[in-house]
Amino acid sequence: MAENRVVQGRMVTPKTLAELIEGEPVMDAENITDADRECPDCGGNVVAVGYMPTVTEFVTGYKCQDCDWADDDR
Repeated sequence: MAENRVVQGRMVTPKTLAELIEGEPVMDAENITDADRECPDCGGNVVAVGYMPTVTEFVTGYKCQDCDWADDDR
């Protein structure tokens, strides 16, 4: 799977994608993967990334590649 992906018309790294979802810097992020879901807002493709916002927390975040929709598994 590719390390970088195009999200909303710009190339993002896993860490950049995690920061878009979280709204602030994260400690670490895993590779971006395709999520098995469609965006509830626009029906577009959704990608997923696992990341650590803090040293004691691991979150999987989801982001639409076409619009502003984002969510996480908290």
